Amino acid sequence: MNEITLIARQVAKAAKLMAIQSSETKANLLNDMAQALREHSADIFKANATDIAFAKDNGLSDAMIDRLLLTDERIEDMALGLETVAQIPDVVGTVRDQNIRPNGLKISKMRIPLGVICMIFEARPNVTADAAGLCIKSGNAVILRGGKEALHSSLAIAEVLQGILAQYQLPKEIITVIDNPDRNLMTELLKQKDTIDLVIPRGGEGLINFVTENSQIPVIQHYKGVCHLYVDKAANMNTALELLLNGKTQRTGVCNALEGLLVHQDVAPTFLPMVAAKFKEHGVDVNGCANSINYFEQGKELNADEFGQEYLRLEIAIKVVDDFGQAIEHIDQFGSNHTEVICTEDPQQAKSFQQLVDASVVMVNASSRFSDGSQLGLGAEIGIATSKLHAYGPMGIESLTTEKYLVNGDGQVRP
Repeated sequence: MNEITLIARQVAKAAKLMAIQSSETKANLLNDMAQALREHSADIFKANATDIAFAKDNGLSDAMIDRLLLTDERIEDMALGLETVAQIPDVVGTVRDQNIRPNGLKISKMRIPLGVICMIFEARPNVTADAAGLCIKSGNAVILRGGKEALHSSLAIAEVLQGILAQYQLPKEIITVIDNPDRNLMTELLKQKDTIDLVIPRGGEGLINFVTENSQIPVIQHYKGVCHLYVDKAANMNTALELLLNGKTQRTGVCNALEGLLVHQDVAPTFLPMVAAKFKEHGVDVNGCANSINYFEQGKELNADEFGQEYLRLEIAIKVVDDFGQAIEHIDQFGSNHTEVICTEDPQQAKSFQQLVDASVVMVNASSRFSDGSQLGLGAEIGIATSKLHAYGPMGIESLTTEKYLVNGDGQVRP
């Protein structure tokens, strides 16, 4: 038996213990873990400093370093995320009645944990706490395989959380970090179909493709976040500008940042000069169609097939569209099923946008930056699914569970 198979079996065994913990125990665990993160922040920062130094020495992008960096605020966000998850009503064990069959059989369904979740991620140490919290609340165990960029930070966070598990006499394997970033070990993980129930990769498109192509286990896919803001002819220009600036400049290296701006031709002469002034102030690089690029002092004109890029920096693609229908067509072609936003004062247009756009989150007059598990009331998220099975959009507790049938009779046999 190789090392990875042994680890996976140990985690599967631990998952059975996690599955039977009471709602009260799970909530107490999470609250104690949150406090422990605060108390041990100095140790976590020390480990994170090692990862940041490695990232800079190896020329990682600013977006990657931003995802990797831990601050007081981000530690507090992790802690608050655990406390929020602790307060969310527990779905595990809830039963919903289906029907009573003509022969008297009573059919119901009970929500149960999936079992073992495998998280594969890159420079996102906060995933360690977020994934652990959601898996514990949903009665699962988790295997975390981060990239070498975040290894020291992830191990430090996991050690803090495992210390609380020990206080509750629960096995540390409930939160397991693979401490060797060798890609061969990841490939071996993806073969553990007998013990791992779901794989959730979080990272660049290359990582998602590799996991999807090599996994023998079901995979939740999130290829990239190409999110658009469509400014309708009935939009409030000031509202649209605020949505654009928040979505593009507030934090660039995240999947819910705006990468595309679509502007109705009727309002482009008014709106795009406003955008040009603000983008110059914020240092945003502009790529655009022939009808938009002349509003900007500097910019690159894009060919029709060059839209749909995930920039993850202060850069955006802009297109002036003839009408609402062309905006929908553009999103259909270049969107990534992540998050799409319309700014409009026309209720019917807003309703049509939400009905027609194929994305896991479709917003009206709200920033794309709200497409996040904590902002949508999930407490935290373990990932964002842009494929539709078995989840779509930010994944919280319920997405880490399934249902089994309960059938109760009094001696019925099938004729």
